[in-house]
Formats: sequence, structure tokens, C-alpha cells
Amino acid sequence: MRVVAVAVFVALAVGCLVDFGFSVEALVDIAACAVLVAVTVTDLERRIVPNRIIVPALVVALVVQTVRDPSVEWIAASLGAGAFFLVAALVYPAGLGMGDVKMAAFLGAWLGAPVIVALFLGSLFAVVPAIVILARHGSSARKMGIPFAPFLAAGGVVAIFAGDGILDWWLG
Repeated sequence: MRVVAVAVFVALAVGCLVDFGFSVEALVDIAACAVLVAVTVTDLERRIVPNRIIVPALVVALVVQTVRDPSVEWIAASLGAGAFFLVAALVYPAGLGMGDVKMAAFLGAWLGAPVIVALFLGSLFAVVPAIVILARHGSSARKMGIPFAPFLAAGGVVAIFAGDGILDWWLG
């Protein structure tokens, strides 16, 4: 699993450099990809989004993005994404954990407005295995959990490279 994670990170880093060149944006996105890969591996292996990774990453993302582009967008997107998932976690505690809430807040701090794309696509990506599990196990599938952070990470990766374009397309 670790070799695959390193290969995925290297591919994402190369993709950031190709797409954004040698720039601050590329470095910020490469750092965020490292967080996404680490959280994904940990969630797949241990079913936890570690606070020691996601909380500092959230703070660093807010500081770096605000310094890079002074705006309330970063804090607003972070609070909005985190609050949206917090409500979902409180309404259905068996569905989402607090790690997923913090991950959504991190994605908002890092991506800004395109966090909407990341959260939507991450949720959409999670539907496919959920349907398969439901089809295979019937009503007992409701008690089976799947790690959600990898799907959020996948949505975040799409949002890095195409989030602004998708958001513009959605908003017409």
C-alpha cells in the first residue's frame, strides 16, 4: 500500500508541476496532495483521519492561502464545508466521523470556492461502492462502514486540476 501511495503522490506532484509550473500554487498543491495521500492511506488502513495530520494541515492551508491571496474566501469555504459536514455528522453520526468534518474544512481552506466541486464529487464517488455493498449485503449493509476520506481526497484532486472550470460550468 505504501509503494502505491508514494507512486500516487509522485504522479500528483508531477501533475501539479506540469499544470502550474514552478510556482507557489504548485508548491501549495503538492503539499496538500501529500496530506491527501497520507490521510487516504491512514483511513484505508486504520479507519481514522488523524488529527495530527489534518488539524495542522488545516491551519497551514488557511495561513498560506490567506497570505498568498488575502481574501475571506479561504475561511468562508473552510467554515462552510466543515459546517455542512458537521450537520450531516450530527444528524447521522454513524455515517460521518469528525475526521471527515475536519477533512472537509481542510479542503475548503485549501481550495476555496471549488471545495463545492470536491465535496460533491467525493460524495458521488462514494456512492458507487455503497451501491455495490448494498446490492451484495442487502439491509445489513447499513451497518457496514466504508472509509470516506479517500473519496473526499479524490474529489479534492479533481478540484485542484478542474475545480474552477467545473464550478464556472455549474454556475453557467
